Amino acid sequence: MKGLKKFIGTREFYHTAMVVAIPLMLQQLITSSVNLVDNLMVGQLGDMALAGVASVNKFYLIATYGTNGLLAAAAIFIAQFYGAGNQEKIKESFRFSVVFASLIMILFFALGSFFPSVIVGYFTSEEQILYQGIAYLRIAAWTFLPMAMTLSISSALRAVGETKIPLYVSIVAVITNTVLNYGLIFGHFGFPRMEVQGAALATLIARCAEAGILLLILHKVEFPFKTGLRQLFHVPFDLAKKILIKAAPLTANEVMWSLGMATLFKLYGTRGPEVIAGYSIANTVSDIFFVLFSGMAAASTVLISHHLGANELEEARRNGYRLLGLSVILSAVFAVLMFGSSFVAPHWYQVSMQSKETAQTILQIMALMFWIYMINTQCYFTLRAGGDTKSTFFMDSVYMWCVNIPLVSFIAYQTDFNIFQLYIVGQLTDLIKMIIAYRMVKKERWVVNLTHLDH
Repeated sequence: MKGLKKFIGTREFYHTAMVVAIPLMLQQLITSSVNLVDNLMVGQLGDMALAGVASVNKFYLIATYGTNGLLAAAAIFIAQFYGAGNQEKIKESFRFSVVFASLIMILFFALGSFFPSVIVGYFTSEEQILYQGIAYLRIAAWTFLPMAMTLSISSALRAVGETKIPLYVSIVAVITNTVLNYGLIFGHFGFPRMEVQGAALATLIARCAEAGILLLILHKVEFPFKTGLRQLFHVPFDLAKKILIKAAPLTANEVMWSLGMATLFKLYGTRGPEVIAGYSIANTVSDIFFVLFSGMAAASTVLISHHLGANELEEARRNGYRLLGLSVILSAVFAVLMFGSSFVAPHWYQVSMQSKETAQTILQIMALMFWIYMINTQCYFTLRAGGDTKSTFFMDSVYMWCVNIPLVSFIAYQTDFNIFQLYIVGQLTDLIKMIIAYRMVKKERWVVNLTHLDH
């Protein structure tokens, strides 16, 4: 029992953790719930439509995560210059965000516009899925352009401490997207019935509205990073170089991780189009419960990073282990809820019975593995809080590409395992990852005051 005591916190600790975690969990829950509704609407069109849109969304994931990796590095500089009161450098860092985020998104726009068959064909060779995915991507590719502005402005707002505006604008965007989806997919409100193309058009309109609202707010309100269009490319080479050096590992990690998830989707999809649809349903439903990760990330920042920065190393160390204990307790609660949802949520979709059964079983496997996912994720947050980026890169991307993907790939192409056997073997690699991750935490290389070291 003595060894377990370090994982148990005080009442004040739990209160602080929940006060910080719950708002971000609620924000993520709103987004995940709307994604579920959108997914349900496309699901009414059948297995092939759902699988086609799900395939495109994996490509979308790579673009978003890659851009966010770069913006996270730029946000560090915006935040530091904001703390130092250097307004010109804040503007220059923001300009960097807009320019480089736009370059990344223009690249993905071009790939989606000119090579839609290659992109969707990476995930499946099923003719009907290809047809649905290509039809969706030809319109959805245009969303990358307004997204560059949306992500840049939202990131800069959070860097200067303004978190409410991105939340409110996001809520408006997801409501707009949901209403338009209903109208354009099925032909309601006087709109033509466009099916998957309607879903893509609804997303495009919502993304344009989101970017437009943020630009309007930026025009009306004097934020420290506000800059003129003529000065957009005025970014000193030295500053751009510093941000790019910081951004390289973050962006590489995000791209490798999201590409890895897309590759796993492709490997699981070798078991048939119904599996692609069922796996997509399971992922969308599970996102509602994975909001716990967002909450624990915020709690880790406050209860570990802030104490490290204040040179309260012992308190930060204690909180790191307490958060691990809390994550296990909360994961048990969320796992029970996820397991229960598996008997209900898949049956909301108008897809084949095989797709529903696939979704149900995968959700149940996820629920049983939830505590392992949560420990791995909390170890990641703890290491990241102390700036141990080498360990987090190893945990996140290197492990996936060196262990998880090779194993799943071998089984997918060299055995006749069904989807459930294939999925379980792939997920069990997280057990080994958990042992490695916890050992990294126990080494306590993350118990470091980075601010102090800078001086």
